[in-house]
Amino acid sequence: MKQSSSNYFSLLIILLIIILSFTVCDNITAVQFISPSSSSSSATYFPSGVSNHHHTINITQKTTPPPPRPPPLLKAGAGDLEEILQLATKPKTVDWIKSVRRRIHQNPELAFEEYETSGLIRGELDELEISYKYPLAKTGIRAWVGTGGPPFVALRADMDALPIQEAGDWEYKSKNDGKMHACGHDAHVAMLLGATKILKSREHLLKGTVILLFQPAEEKGNGAKKMIADGALQDVEAIFAVHVSHQSPSGTIGSRSGPLLAGCGFFRAVISAATPDLVDGRQLRRADTVLAASAAVISLQGIVSREANPLDSQVVSVTLVDGGNQFSIVPEDVVIAGTFRAFSDMQKLLRRIDEVIKEQVKVFRCSATLDFFEKEYTIYPPTMNDDRMHEHVKNVAIDLLGPEKFKIVPPVMGAEDFSFYSEKIPAAFYYIGIKNEELGSIHSVHSPHFFIDEDMLPTGAAMHAAIAERYLNEHG
Repeated sequence: MKQSSSNYFSLLIILLIIILSFTVCDNITAVQFISPSSSSSSATYFPSGVSNHHHTINITQKTTPPPPRPPPLLKAGAGDLEEILQLATKPKTVDWIKSVRRRIHQNPELAFEEYETSGLIRGELDELEISYKYPLAKTGIRAWVGTGGPPFVALRADMDALPIQEAGDWEYKSKNDGKMHACGHDAHVAMLLGATKILKSREHLLKGTVILLFQPAEEKGNGAKKMIADGALQDVEAIFAVHVSHQSPSGTIGSRSGPLLAGCGFFRAVISAATPDLVDGRQLRRADTVLAASAAVISLQGIVSREANPLDSQVVSVTLVDGGNQFSIVPEDVVIAGTFRAFSDMQKLLRRIDEVIKEQVKVFRCSATLDFFEKEYTIYPPTMNDDRMHEHVKNVAIDLLGPEKFKIVPPVMGAEDFSFYSEKIPAAFYYIGIKNEELGSIHSVHSPHFFIDEDMLPTGAAMHAAIAERYLNEHG
């Protein structure tokens, strides 16, 4: 019996060991093969003595997606820009801006003769209760809106017209024969006055002062220089200006950092025949001034084609040749004149034009005297956009109008006397498109057929106001 009981007890121990082995093995297997993606804890097996609740929490933490991110915050000033655009596009404001532009267009005035234009502007400033100083540069105006203290940021518009007979026929065409706003300066003034109206209505929000410059004589190149001499930029930290462009769709904005417009100069050369020499008591044949002038014109072409860096755009063009109106004699004097443009060293180009003309005409026994009109400030430096100011214009345009309304534009060989401002302080010059084929707004500036899509005027006014207000917000 003892032996039998012992055997029975041993058999029982072995059986318990086997059962426990299977249990442990099953539990280990269950732990190893739990699916972390399973959302159900009831189908999962856990080893004895381990909290089922604890592992359910672990599995839930792995399978629950992270909480959604909060929506991005609006850019600073986004609401302000929306309000500015709404103010600019109110029907009453739109009608007023257009009426200002039309009144100026009907009465174009040439450089330093903008008396009625200046009077119209001052009348509108008086209605808006805007303070201003007059005159600067004979007919110019310096107005201001804001706190009267720093920071100071300036907006500029030019006022003068061109000696061109308007060829188009519309209700508000020029009433002054031989004069036309063929470069959009009437629109520039209207947009700046529109911005003035907007800024005045938001004056309590301005964190500084906006200077409003209405400048004469951009076309002659004297206006900006004389405005600066008369204190236009006093205390001003940065300046911005806009120009209409027939190359861009109406209402779009274009600009670039760095060089945007070329430097520009003019020259006039008088080529004269030398006094004939006497040989054996007889005068030699008079020198041929026409031949000498022709040789000088041809030789000038080599300055750009053979001397300039091909990656540095330059222009030397003779645009006038005047030898009189006699058919049967060689003139004593021939006048040639033209323009030169570059993005680099304008003085170097000037020196070479002087050298080439004088030395070339000597070959034909002639002499030349040159005038580069330097006393009249007609040598414009290149218009250079400050990197930070360009970025400011770009950001405002994108935030105000949308990214599709802004583009980087290539530099062009046109010139602007805004460059005199950009020499002094950080500046940015940009374009607003006026191209609208249905309206016929497709012709280039300085064309007698030049025409503007007026629907872009409120956009230009809003851009001006937004650029100035945001600048003060960021620097005030």
